[in-house]
Amino acid sequence: MKNKLFWPLVTLAVLLLANLIHNHDFFSITIQDGHLFGSLIDILNRAAPLVLISIGMTFVIATKGIDLSVGSVVSITGAMACLIISKGDGSSMSVLFTALGISLLLALAAGAWNGLLVSLLGIQPIVATLILMVAGRGVAQLITDGQILTISSKPYSFIGAGYLFGLPFSIYIIAFFFIIASVLTRKTAVGLFIESVGTNPTASRLAGIRSGLIIFIVYVLCSFLSGISGFILSSNVSSADGNNAGLWYELDAILAVVIGGNSLNGGRFYLSGTIVGALIIQTLTTSIYSMGVPPEVTLVVKSVVVLVVCLIQSEAFGSVFAARRRKRDKAAKQGVSA
Repeated sequence: MKNKLFWPLVTLAVLLLANLIHNHDFFSITIQDGHLFGSLIDILNRAAPLVLISIGMTFVIATKGIDLSVGSVVSITGAMACLIISKGDGSSMSVLFTALGISLLLALAAGAWNGLLVSLLGIQPIVATLILMVAGRGVAQLITDGQILTISSKPYSFIGAGYLFGLPFSIYIIAFFFIIASVLTRKTAVGLFIESVGTNPTASRLAGIRSGLIIFIVYVLCSFLSGISGFILSSNVSSADGNNAGLWYELDAILAVVIGGNSLNGGRFYLSGTIVGALIIQTLTTSIYSMGVPPEVTLVVKSVVVLVVCLIQSEAFGSVFAARRRKRDKAAKQGVSA
């Protein structure tokens, strides 16, 4: 029970069990036209954008930072990719790679902007990223001219709606980046540098670690992964909505990181916990809609469940009950001895 993954996994299991009780076919998976279909596949597919953003957010939070601009970056990259494709031949691979390349450059530029404000100018992360959170949403709407931009491109649609070996292609995308991130942070010194900066940036700098560079890199990486998420979201619906695409994803990503057992105080981080946290958020969202919860109370139900999970994981909250239990046990022993 002391393992950081214990309560997140228990929460995920409870949510899945609740869905199974409500829908006895929840775990069933069927094959149609060589593709796997089912509620579990849908959860993995729909969680892909959030998983990618949460991985980047984990690195940022590990350095004792926060990135509120990820939703805007999602909107910008999706809008730019759709705009370029709409101006050219939607079936052309050269147009596709051009759209992806330019859009990712925008995402990297957004991450570099956040990184410079935080690492070089010393602006508080929540303030620095709030600037792009507001301005970025406006940039996305300027790209789409305030309209929902619809495209027709099979190569681009494959990113978010295509299948490979029976599974949605988006699942392979999150698996690829999770493996890369895990190898870099656990098999090299990169993870140690990030945790060191988050624990004590001054001591890290005195020890020879370039704290400013590490902070800059994690913000760029977070925006890069957000850009990939923008491709998945926009390609899945073959359109870009500068106003609503990626809306509130920054909050879901932060929740996923916290629910996964990571601390907002920085330092030690757990990528596997973040993945479980993102799956919990997506499973909870799917459960609420499938159980017929009225839309007007959906966010309230979601907030209550997240609050309960966070309280269960809180050491301070647990210590209160532990102290009361010790007090009762002590009183019981005194009563028996008397």
